[in-house]
Amino acid sequence: MTPPAGPGTAARAPGALAATGGPPPGRRRAPIANEPSGLHQLGGTFLSIAATVGGMALLAGQIAARVATLRVDGAEFKRNLYRMGVKSMPIVIVTALFTGAIMVIQAAPLVERFGAHGLLGWGAGFGTLREIAPLLTALMINGRVGANNTAELGTMVVTEQIDALRVLAIDPVSFLVAPRFLAMVLTLLLSAIFADALALAGAAFTGDLLLGVSPAVFFNGLTSGLLGIGDVLHGLVKSVVFGVVLALSSCQYGLGVTGGAPGVGRAVNATVVASAAGIFILDYFVSFTLD
Repeated sequence: MTPPAGPGTAARAPGALAATGGPPPGRRRAPIANEPSGLHQLGGTFLSIAATVGGMALLAGQIAARVATLRVDGAEFKRNLYRMGVKSMPIVIVTALFTGAIMVIQAAPLVERFGAHGLLGWGAGFGTLREIAPLLTALMINGRVGANNTAELGTMVVTEQIDALRVLAIDPVSFLVAPRFLAMVLTLLLSAIFADALALAGAAFTGDLLLGVSPAVFFNGLTSGLLGIGDVLHGLVKSVVFGVVLALSSCQYGLGVTGGAPGVGRAVNATVVASAAGIFILDYFVSFTLD
């Protein structure tokens, strides 16, 4: 049964009709925000990349000024060199040994087909020394050292430790950034040398195990004149360039953290992606320039 209409029913009727048929009198719907166009998103991405690259260039200038005037904390440099270099040796060893073994496995069908056992050392060493060893070593160090460095610097920014250093008249670049930069570059260089030797050892062992090529024949093909010191330096120059990119990227993203703890996670993710992309891009340009 429908309840009788009372004095309040008539008063509520206009509002009820307005609620069912449209907005109440004097009130407008909130406008729906338009999604950014593809061109707008592309422009925003370009500006973001430009800002990041510009920040890395400015940071590189600040680091160069501290290094040129020897304003680098020696104790912090040694601590980071041990933490980044020595503690990264296990992953470098595993990566290098299996890299050399993979190079031999890939070359095995051709070696068996044409009987070119004497060229196995050259085939494995050419790609390993010039490209594979420094590239894979940089990617491994990026995942371990670069991400960790960004997380540490980002946490210091979020917890205002960087500001506390400035209050104490301690230059954060001289005390934190420059030692980490030098430690990363030196770690990449030494790790590449170590990885080259281990990769060749792994390749020689695999060649002897799978193809019956003795280590003497393998290293004779490696040093018979087809490979020179220029091929070794080619890979070492790349490792230094990769170290500079990795160090600048991790420090820049770490110092630019905003948004608390979630911002630290975003910065770590951005560091790994940006460093990997920068490594591949500069690998192309360095190879093109040196060749």
